[in-house]
Amino acid sequence: MLAVLFLLALLAGGAWYGWQTGWLEVHVSGFAPASPIPSPSASMSQAAAQTTANLAATDAALTAAAAKVSALEQRLAELNQQAAAAAGQATQAEALLVAFAARRAIERGQPLGYLETQLRVRFGSTQQSAVDRVIASAQKPVTLSMLSETFEKLGPQLIGGAQSEGTWDWLTRQMGELFVIRHADSPSPTAESRAIRVREALAGGRIDVAIAEVERMPGKDAATEWLAHARDFVAAQRALDQLETAALSFPPTPPVVKPEAAAQTNPASSAATEPAPAASPAA
Repeated sequence: MLAVLFLLALLAGGAWYGWQTGWLEVHVSGFAPASPIPSPSASMSQAAAQTTANLAATDAALTAAAAKVSALEQRLAELNQQAAAAAGQATQAEALLVAFAARRAIERGQPLGYLETQLRVRFGSTQQSAVDRVIASAQKPVTLSMLSETFEKLGPQLIGGAQSEGTWDWLTRQMGELFVIRHADSPSPTAESRAIRVREALAGGRIDVAIAEVERMPGKDAATEWLAHARDFVAAQRALDQLETAALSFPPTPPVVKPEAAAQTNPASSAATEPAPAASPAA
């Protein structure tokens, strides 16, 4: 027993001495083998690879974001151009409607009302004389029906001659109308034929022709007021034509640039959005 106890004490002292001096290592983590500790160089390589991957992902995200921003900017520019074109077309349509409404009121002999303000707003800066003529005509309306009715009342005086015409003048005019030499295709110069042509011209709205025929009739002095009204009517029609032409002659709207065309015409911008190649990590 003494020998056994001495041997056990000797073994315990040797174990204690070995553990203190590091000769004996004791692992208490069970029977699983311990994982090897990575070396510093391997850790640095893994960190560099992860950083490179993160940089590549960031560059790809920035490139995609830049492409989306560029597409949105181009779309916004296209929408602005479309809005400007629509606004120009709407303005032109409104000007045409105002001119057509003014013509309708003038032809019917009605007052312009609110159209007077619209005419000054739409055409006052470019067609001031035409606007003034239309407004003045509306204040003293003259219609085709009024001209036709007045001409029928003046017909006998226009055909029979002026009231101040003497006997000798009447005989001379009658003798001059007995024998007329003219070309076969030329209209007859007699007063009755001119009156027929005036009626036809009034029915067709050709007031210039009616004025020219009345001015050559024997009793044209009796139609002085009628001629003044007819000339006012012609001037109003010409002013309305001028306003309608101005409404149709608005500056054309610029063409809308498509995103594809803009990308082709501006290659520098697309080249600027390309990402720079990622720098390789230092060894």
